[in-house]
Amino acid sequence: MRSTQVLVSGGGPVGLAAAVELGRRGVECLVVEPRATVSHARPRCKTVNVRTMEHLRRWGIADRLRDRAPLPRGFSTDVVFCTSLVGRELSRFTGVLGLAAQGGRFPEVGQQAPQYVLEELLREVVLGLDTVTLALGSRVTGLLQDADGVTVRLDDTESVRADHVLGCDGPRSAVRELVGADYVGEHALRPNFGMVFRAPGLAERVPHGSAVQYWTVNPQAPALLGPLDPADGTWWVIAFGVDRATGERDGAALIDAAAGVPVGAEVLSTDPWTARMQLVDRASVGRVFLAGDAAHLNPPFGGHGLNTGIGDAVDLGWKLAAVLQGWGGPGLLESYEAERRPVQDRVVKAASENMRTLSGDLVADDLEADTPAGDAARRLAHQRIQEAKSAEFHALDLVLDVGVAGSPVVADGAGDRLPHAWLPDGRSLYDVLGAGYTLLAPPGFVGAALVDACARRGVPLAVAPLPDGDEALLVRPDQHVAWRGGHPPADPVALVERVTG
Repeated sequence: MRSTQVLVSGGGPVGLAAAVELGRRGVECLVVEPRATVSHARPRCKTVNVRTMEHLRRWGIADRLRDRAPLPRGFSTDVVFCTSLVGRELSRFTGVLGLAAQGGRFPEVGQQAPQYVLEELLREVVLGLDTVTLALGSRVTGLLQDADGVTVRLDDTESVRADHVLGCDGPRSAVRELVGADYVGEHALRPNFGMVFRAPGLAERVPHGSAVQYWTVNPQAPALLGPLDPADGTWWVIAFGVDRATGERDGAALIDAAAGVPVGAEVLSTDPWTARMQLVDRASVGRVFLAGDAAHLNPPFGGHGLNTGIGDAVDLGWKLAAVLQGWGGPGLLESYEAERRPVQDRVVKAASENMRTLSGDLVADDLEADTPAGDAARRLAHQRIQEAKSAEFHALDLVLDVGVAGSPVVADGAGDRLPHAWLPDGRSLYDVLGAGYTLLAPPGFVGAALVDACARRGVPLAVAPLPDGDEALLVRPDQHVAWRGGHPPADPVALVERVTG
């Protein structure tokens, strides 16, 4: 029987991110994925947010993603609301989705990139890790836990023995079903119809300038669309309130109505969907953990779903590595739900609130009229849009300021993401952090006892100077602060025992 330390079911972005986090730490990992190749038919997620880009920077691949993204960095930081692509502009948001720098708040701006671009990059990274095996064309069909590990059945033909299993296999997760976890929450009632289409020359006909999203507000085609690849004239669109049958029949006409002119679009793929707002009733069962869409589902508005899943993968990755390498205790794994559940819940609620106002809800009379009534209608539409949608496009508090305060494996008063800063030599503060814990010590701080406590426990610890501030910070591998203090901890051994679970 084949064996591995961690078996990951699902080789999408979340499962691959978990494998990268584990593999870079020397953990043996088997990723099981039914798809032999990554499909380009549906772009799915298109926003790789600031926090995910920080993880990619830590893995050394942030620039590689930017180099491959069809929309280059700086393409646009705008979202436009208009009656159609060639019609009246109603409102605009600038500096959206973390695509614009905010001083030193973060080292990496967000990046617009189709999900398949990120997934292909992560596959390449995984294939370059000696400790990770990517098993394409296979799927999990059975699972049995005992006190010492998990026996996983693949394709009903082969069994693999693993210390732990990660279910990163999406909304139809086999792992979730096999451990008896269930989604709790709601389905939206309104259908939506996604398409990818090719319309060369369309961008040049849009008078509103470049934007990453255009929301069209008209009764014929209330929709959300944007450029996918300017080089070949491909776009994505979501037609709100359109069911599968209507979309399949009238797709080209819906695109023309959203554009405001006939564009002769070639529909390349379709994707009917209905939003779900759900969390699993339990995300860990013994040695099995659920992450990404297997654990939570939210509407796509705000671009949080995939990015939240990457956060799950990072949290599980470093903690599993710590336990398997002997310096992390069981409390680390027990903290997964305590730390991630509040984040997942907050994301589901925020995305659901974003869905309360879509293009069809903004349709009004006279929006196109060149009259005083038209001017008044457009002013009112602008006011409604700004009030209803600002939180969707300016949500860095949800991306960066969601900490793990109250976690059983952080000290009181800690848990926030390490505040970022640029160092005098031009480096990011994040670039001086070690792969394990890092003690950032201000001048005069005596940390010898804490260093010794980590050494005795076998906890990997780097020490780096903190040029500003009067508090020392003990930073976790995921860049969250585990402890802070103006003086050395009174009991460094107890602190190390706590933060390592």
